[in-house]
Amino acid sequence: MARAVARTPYVRIARAVRRVRHRVRPGARPGGRPAAPRDPAGTRRPAARRAVRAVGLLAVVVAGAWLGLLVVGSVRTPVGPMDTSMTLRPSLTGGTKINVSPLGALELDSHTGPIRLDVDVDQLDPVRSQVLVEHPERISGLQEEITGDVVDGTRELALRSCVAVVTGATALGLVVYRRPRRALAAGGLALTLLAASGATAYATWNPKSVLEPRFSGLLSSAPAVVGNARSIVTEFDVYQKELARLVTNVTKLYDATSTLPTYQPDPATIRVLHVSDIHLNPAAWHIVASLVEQYGIDLIIDSGDTMDHGSTAENVFLNPISNLGAPYVWVRGNHDSMDTQKYLGGLRNVHVLDGGRAVTVAGVRVAGVGDPQFTPDRTVVPAGDDAERDAGRRLAESLRAQTRAGTPVDVAVAHNPVAAHQTDGAVPLVLAGHVHRRVNEVLPNGTRLKIEGSTGGGGLRAVEKDEPERVHASVLYLDRDTRRLQAWDEITLGGLGLTTAEVARHVPEDALVEPEPVPSAGSPSPAPSPSPTPVPGSPSPAPAAPSREPTAAPGTPSR
Repeated sequence: MARAVARTPYVRIARAVRRVRHRVRPGARPGGRPAAPRDPAGTRRPAARRAVRAVGLLAVVVAGAWLGLLVVGSVRTPVGPMDTSMTLRPSLTGGTKINVSPLGALELDSHTGPIRLDVDVDQLDPVRSQVLVEHPERISGLQEEITGDVVDGTRELALRSCVAVVTGATALGLVVYRRPRRALAAGGLALTLLAASGATAYATWNPKSVLEPRFSGLLSSAPAVVGNARSIVTEFDVYQKELARLVTNVTKLYDATSTLPTYQPDPATIRVLHVSDIHLNPAAWHIVASLVEQYGIDLIIDSGDTMDHGSTAENVFLNPISNLGAPYVWVRGNHDSMDTQKYLGGLRNVHVLDGGRAVTVAGVRVAGVGDPQFTPDRTVVPAGDDAERDAGRRLAESLRAQTRAGTPVDVAVAHNPVAAHQTDGAVPLVLAGHVHRRVNEVLPNGTRLKIEGSTGGGGLRAVEKDEPERVHASVLYLDRDTRRLQAWDEITLGGLGLTTAEVARHVPEDALVEPEPVPSAGSPSPAPSPSPTPVPGSPSPAPAAPSREPTAAPGTPSR
């Protein structure tokens, strides 16, 4: 008690002394207020500390909000027949990304801001999907149902995201600062940043972004099936019907994941399957037969190397070709012997091309030349690229002779790309193989060169590598009237075991140009215009257009 009584006046005296010292300090202002410190560094230190604290608090808020979104910021909600997960993610550009595994992704420039909406299609509900398959007429009301589901899911996502960012930022702030006031400040700042991001997204919302989507994966074929943005606007009723068919096909695809995706045949299109470099892989015939059935193939073109050693003992491997369900056009590769060529010439439904010979099969005129080299024969010194160029020049001369005779060739075939390059200017399209990888190139004189990968996945050579080669084939869509290339699908299967399947749709630029309207009978003819430069080998003149795909030089030939 005595200590407490004695301490009270001591405290009062100490405070009085500090006040006096403060007043008499040199530089004090009149009235007792202290003067500003003269040391400039003294003024910068508190400001720098405040800036560092602010940056640290902002880093804690952003990291905590991001962790909160990762942990509890996702909403599972049904959208039509699909079960989806919606999540907000930090982003520099914003937008919306819809992942439809395994079909691919759809990206929309829906808004600009620091957050992006990710929608993951997890699976199809079997009950709702079966109802759509059995009753396609219910798709007419699917648009309203999906709109309502998306609105409900977005509201729930917004609420959960607010809780997630506040909880995450507050929890991380409490761990870092260990002060409840700082932690609450971090949570409030996180909520403010989320509200500002939402306001930015709302202010920059672009409802027309659905007309300009970006597709990847199998969904890249959607624009060709549904139509471009201009046709969607002008012919919305047709778009609705095509969209309904697309949704139905996707539903069926999910329902039958063990088969390759189907393509709806067009009566005005000739479907050509390009295969190459099978190299004695017996699984290749099952793949080709499946593609013929799935895509309604009219013609198969094989650009060679069907064998591996070209021996007569291997000829029995060729017997399934007659039962593939489509005519088979073949040229000799450097692994195919003359015995192989003779054996194939005796099979039903097979057309062997060599020396520039041309045939018309399924409405397409095809000419080809066999590879002049047979590399498995080690007793002969390889002639190299010079022999390939000579063979290509013979093929080009045959193509020009066909054009002069009034029977122009639509597609030329050579095994080696070196020979195929010699046909530039003599034919619209030339096919090749040999390098076991795809190349799409428009040559200087307008001929498009398409090199296919190995349809046999490298054949027996696949087991020599750590990872087997993928299986490649392409479906070419030719206009039935002009035999011009309209589009092509690149089909890639996951090597030995065939664990994956990918389909990519490509459309050349010249196929996107709309034809000029034809004047009706009795109407005055338009003023004459300069005629375009004719495409080599094409029966109807049309301007040549560059390819949209990147070009690549042919790779190292296979041994």
